[in-house]
Amino acid sequence: MLDIKIERTTTPKEKPADETKLGFGHIFTDHMFVMNYDAGQGWHDARIVPYGDLSLSPAAMCLHYGQEIFEGLKAYRTADGSVQLFRPQENFKRMNNSAERMVIPKINEEDMLYALKTLVKMEQDWVPHTEGASLYIRPFIIAVDPYVGVKPADHYLFIIILSPSGAYYSTGLNPVKIYVENKYVRAVRGGTGFAKTAANYAISLAGQEEAHEQDYEQVLWLDGVERKYVEEVGSMNIFFVIDGEVVTPQLLGSVLPGITRKSAIEICKKKGYKVSERKISIEEIAEAYDNGKLDEVFGTGTAAVISPVGHLKWGDKVMEINNNKIGPVSQMLYDTMTGIQWGKIPDEFGWIVKID
Repeated sequence: MLDIKIERTTTPKEKPADETKLGFGHIFTDHMFVMNYDAGQGWHDARIVPYGDLSLSPAAMCLHYGQEIFEGLKAYRTADGSVQLFRPQENFKRMNNSAERMVIPKINEEDMLYALKTLVKMEQDWVPHTEGASLYIRPFIIAVDPYVGVKPADHYLFIIILSPSGAYYSTGLNPVKIYVENKYVRAVRGGTGFAKTAANYAISLAGQEEAHEQDYEQVLWLDGVERKYVEEVGSMNIFFVIDGEVVTPQLLGSVLPGITRKSAIEICKKKGYKVSERKISIEEIAEAYDNGKLDEVFGTGTAAVISPVGHLKWGDKVMEINNNKIGPVSQMLYDTMTGIQWGKIPDEFGWIVKID
């Protein structure tokens, strides 16, 4: 068992009085988990300390060469007041996959889970009580060697911070407008598209800005080689319901293996839907739309869970999906997933981890 030293803050923060105005990612709890890695010693010195700034050299390698990975998950408060996590083992498994790609030392997944449960239990009063709100969890690893040179680092920090966050859909589960990006690409096979690393998100900003200029909310990314196969939407995985079949891009190395994506596939299969993971071209999507067979489009991700798509713009072609309304598959997935996460319906899959 990981030996975690605990230093409690002497100046606890005042918790938000109005949980309907939490927003996302700008309020942080009193404490954070920190652990060091040094070459020859491995991961060591696990500790929970007061939340605060880090002291880094201006030459820290994470600042210059992007050797960094992160994860994102949530803690939920149920009606009986208990706190629970949704499939955290999957996040830490993916974190180690990201670590391998970015040449970062892996961490024992049981140790990561124990560290997270210990921190969340200590900060459980920060888990919101308001409907739809949750405690966002951000584990990350950064290379901290004070060295301006391109090589794997010898020293790292693993940190977990917590942020109470408001309901993603404050005005209801409204469909979004998506712009198909033809100029920029997000990732290519053999690159880092499957890893959760900072550069993947920075590289998406130009396309995102272009979409906003055209009054669209998110970007649908195409593959980086043939520029024809659908990959992701914004920072989410993408799904289509075509003539009753649920279709999502195959994981070929350039698409993030989302935990919400995986859960959506498993739920759909259990509900009896035909589900296909395969290459799907934007031309196929447009043809399905023209033939009246494009029933639904939606994104999946930790923050939104399910994000229905109401409009899809590809070049001059604008496709209105399901009369700009959420479809039955999207609604079923949202209700099922959030029902399990907040303990409103039974967990038939064994996905929930309780904070004792």
